[in-house]
Amino acid sequence: MSSYSDSPPPPSSIAPAPTPTPDTTVSPSIPTTTTTTTTTLLAEENPSTTLVLQQQVPTLTWPDNSELDLGWIENLISTFDWSSKNIPPSEFPSILPVHVFDSLILTASKILHKEPNCLRIDPDDSSTVVVVGDVHGQLHDLIFLLNDAGFPSQNRFFVFNGDYVDRGAWGLETFLLLLAWKVFMPHRVFLLRGNHESKYCTSVYGFEKEVLTKYGDKGKHVYRKCLGCFEGLPLATVIAGCVYTAHGGLFRSIPTTPSKRSKGKKKNRRLSFNSEPKSLSLGSLEELSRARRSVLDPPWEGVNLIPGDVLWSDPSMTFGLSPNKERGIGLLWGPDCTEDFLKKFNLKLIIRSHEGPDAREKRSGFGGMDVGYTIDHVVESGKLITVFSAPDYPQFQATEERYKNKGAYIVLEPPNFDNPHFYSFEAITPRPQVNPYYDYVDVIDSDEELDLVSMISANPKIVI
Repeated sequence: MSSYSDSPPPPSSIAPAPTPTPDTTVSPSIPTTTTTTTTTLLAEENPSTTLVLQQQVPTLTWPDNSELDLGWIENLISTFDWSSKNIPPSEFPSILPVHVFDSLILTASKILHKEPNCLRIDPDDSSTVVVVGDVHGQLHDLIFLLNDAGFPSQNRFFVFNGDYVDRGAWGLETFLLLLAWKVFMPHRVFLLRGNHESKYCTSVYGFEKEVLTKYGDKGKHVYRKCLGCFEGLPLATVIAGCVYTAHGGLFRSIPTTPSKRSKGKKKNRRLSFNSEPKSLSLGSLEELSRARRSVLDPPWEGVNLIPGDVLWSDPSMTFGLSPNKERGIGLLWGPDCTEDFLKKFNLKLIIRSHEGPDAREKRSGFGGMDVGYTIDHVVESGKLITVFSAPDYPQFQATEERYKNKGAYIVLEPPNFDNPHFYSFEAITPRPQVNPYYDYVDVIDSDEELDLVSMISANPKIVI
C-alpha cells in the first residue's frame, strides 16, 4: 500500500506489485450443465487425415428464480476463464446461450436505467470503497483485480469507472461479468459509463466485431442489447459526500433560455447550436442530474453537452476551461477549475480515468501511466487523480515496444474516505492467443481526432 502524497511516489514506495499467474483466478466450480462439442483438426504428420476431438463444454444456465448468488458468479468467472483458453470465439454460445445472455442483460438494464445520473454512495465506518479505472476487455486482469482487492461484499463497495469494452479481446465477457455482479449486489457494485460504451467507439475499436464473431447470426441482436444497456449506465458518483468519480471528469454549465415555439408544425424541428460558446463555465451537480444520458453517442454540440463532457474531457496544466480540440469532444480544464469544483461542492478528491499510457505519452506536463495512476492537480481544497486498471495496455499494440504499464485500483477507507490508497499490479501472463477484432495498426490508440461525421451516421438519435 502506498502512502498518499502530493505527487506520485517513486516505484519503491508503491504497494508491492503482486506476481499474478493464471492460477490466481478463483477455483473452477462445477458447471450446472455441460454439452459435448466436436472439434475437427488436421493431423500434423498427415494433413490428409483428421483428428476428431470431443470435449465437455460447461454451459451456463439462468437460475429459475432469476436470483444470482456468489456460486453463480464464481461459476461465471471460471467458465469465462476456461472458454478463453479452450474454445474458439465462435463457440461462445455453447457456454453462454443467447437466452441466458438475454436474461442477464435485461435484469441488469432494468436496474441501471432506474439509477440517477450521479449516484450518491454513503458507506458506513465498517466499509471500504474500491475504485477501478478502464479495463478494456482484459478479462484475466479484471479477474486478478477482483481477487486481489477482494470480491464485492456488504462492507466492500466497488465503483467501476467505465471503458469495459474495446481493444481487448474479451470485452463481452468483461462487461457481462460486471453486469452479473451488479445484479447480484446492486447496492454495492456501481458501473459508470465510459466513452467506449457507445456505438461510435465500439464500431471502431473492436467490440461490435467481437460480438458478431462470438454470436454469429445472433450477433446483431446481442450487440443491440449491449448498446441499450450502455444507454442506462450512470455518469458519475459522489462517495461519502467528498469524492467525485467520473470517467472523463468535469463538465460545463448549460445556460437555459426560454425557447420560442413557432406556429404550425412542432414535431421534428431541429435546432442548431454553437459548439463553442463565447464563454465556458463549470457545471453543477444539479445540472449533471438533469442531463439526458440515454443517447448512444453523447453530443458534442447542442443543448445537452454534459454527458459528452463527463465521458471525454481531460485535465490540463493550463488554467481555465476550453474545448478539447485534440479529441474533438469534451473539455480541457485547469487546476483552477479543479479547485473551483472541489470548493463549490465541498469535495476533497476527483477520481477519473480515460487516459492510458498511449494517451499520456503525448501529454506534456503530466505523469505517465507506468504504475496505473497519476496525481494530476494538487490544489488547496484537494486533488485530482487519474486511475487506469488495464496493465500492459493495449492488448494489441502497434508500437515496436510495449508500454508494459501496470494497472492500479484505489481503496477509500473510513472514517473520511478522502485518503486514497493505491494498489498497482502487473498483467496476467501469458494471455491466451487470440486475433484482434480491430485494425490496431491503422486505428489510432488514444481516441484522438474523433470522427464526428461517423458518429452522426452511427447514431441517428443525435439531434443538433
